[in-house]
Amino acid sequence: MKKRVLEKSKKEKIELTRTERHFGVLLESMDSKIDLVVEGQDLLNQKADRHYQEFQDFRKEVDFKFGVVFDELHLIRNDLKEKVGRDEFLILEKRVMALEKSKK
Repeated sequence: MKKRVLEKSKKEKIELTRTERHFGVLLESMDSKIDLVVEGQDLLNQKADRHYQEFQDFRKEVDFKFGVVFDELHLIRNDLKEKVGRDEFLILEKRVMALEKSKK
């Protein structure tokens, strides 16, 4: 019986060693795949950062252009306020015609 127990324990040790090696190979494979995922994630983060910076630059440019447009609109609005409206022009035209008639 002792022989069987010894033989059995040697077989178990051999099986355990094979299982450990197989598990080690699987862990190495998983580790390399996880490294690839981490590397890909880093590249995606860098790309996102680059696009975010491009967006910030674009936004600054758009804000500047809107500022220019609003300044122009302000100038145009002030110019229009100084001009006579159509109704006022008709009244002034009638007054000028009346004055011209009275001078004749």
